[in-house]
Amino acid sequence: MPKLLPLNGMATHEQVVQFLRRNPALSASVLEKEAGLPASTLLKAVAGDRVLNAKHLTALYPILLRYGYQDALKARIISVVNHKGGVGKTTTTLNLGRALARMNYRVLLIDMDSQGNLSQALGVDEPDKQVVHALLKNEPLPIINIGDRYDLAPSDLELAYADLELVQVVGGVNQLRNALAPLRSQYDYILIDCPPALNIFTNSALVASHSCLVTLQPEASALKGINSLLDRITQVRDRINFELTIEGIVLTMVDRRLKIHRDMIDYVHANLDNFRIFKTEIRQNVTLKESQVAQRDIFTYAKDSHGAQDYFKLAQEFAQPAAQLTTADA
Repeated sequence: MPKLLPLNGMATHEQVVQFLRRNPALSASVLEKEAGLPASTLLKAVAGDRVLNAKHLTALYPILLRYGYQDALKARIISVVNHKGGVGKTTTTLNLGRALARMNYRVLLIDMDSQGNLSQALGVDEPDKQVVHALLKNEPLPIINIGDRYDLAPSDLELAYADLELVQVVGGVNQLRNALAPLRSQYDYILIDCPPALNIFTNSALVASHSCLVTLQPEASALKGINSLLDRITQVRDRINFELTIEGIVLTMVDRRLKIHRDMIDYVHANLDNFRIFKTEIRQNVTLKESQVAQRDIFTYAKDSHGAQDYFKLAQEFAQPAAQLTTADA
């Protein structure tokens, strides 16, 4: 369903539902009472069983402002992380972002890996302006339009030579967050493709983010060291970015015909069950690799492939938080 444009002094149905899903502690009954809405109106809207009309939205708008609604108009920033290479970070950033754009969300991708794989996969090689210039020279973050509601801030090897300089800059770890601040009102989601290392660039991404999405291949080598990654996320949250959370874990390159994959998936569910583990698994699919070589997203390259099916399903699950709106009174 296409997004509706907001009217002056009013939110859209989609914006209200997104705000309520992101704030599950808000009481539906209290909001309905304060706005003078019939009982269960909001619960039905969140469940997708009804659409809020102009009268509902007009009554809700001033009430929601008191509960912090304005921040719902700003992008949610998510780092796609794992300090091991080859576990699907770039593939997930690229195709989850494109799937969200196909769902009519406005999406910005940030390439924070000095190898520039994300940029190259989208056909951007050796960009004149790139992320490192925003980090070190206080220039605006360069934005390249890739498709409808789908933009990229590119990087290449120049970023690799900036790590020591960024460490030495006063507040260097905050530079990405500062660069993203003026862009948040222009997007619904900002996805950051992080490097396969726990370095200054990963730290900068975590400091700038609301949450992080962990990509995990169901093999022993990929699981090794996962605690180090989780510890780093916890350290950033406790010391710098107090609102940082773990969005969840998405299993990538899955082949359930392999016993080792089935066993490792069972292990993940048994030992990491305190985190959200997405039900959607990204199946092993050579077409995903082919699409990146062709410098296209999977939907443009092979819209009927398993890769396209899996990433669109993941986007639908991703946009629907695990927590649900509560009916308990505040």
